[in-house]
Amino acid sequence: MTGPIQQEIERLLTEAFSPTRLAVINDSASHAGHMGDDGTGESHFTVEIESVRFAGESRLNRQRMVNRALGDLPGQRVHALAIKARAPGE
Repeated sequence: MTGPIQQEIERLLTEAFSPTRLAVINDSASHAGHMGDDGTGESHFTVEIESVRFAGESRLNRQRMVNRALGDLPGQRVHALAIKARAPGE
């Protein structure tokens, strides 16, 4: 079941990048009881995204692009976000 934060991440990334592939994986259960676990079940995520917008961009710039698209989610409402951003064919 997808929670509201996961749905918001999916919506924001879809709007910003029109991805050819997008997977937002909720890793929160494996961090239950650890630092950053706020009890909501939506504190830790992995994003795997593929978009032509990442072509020619460095790995660091791709991560910055994703973080910008997510606004206040990383660091405010999401404790940890792992990003795997690729261009098609990579």
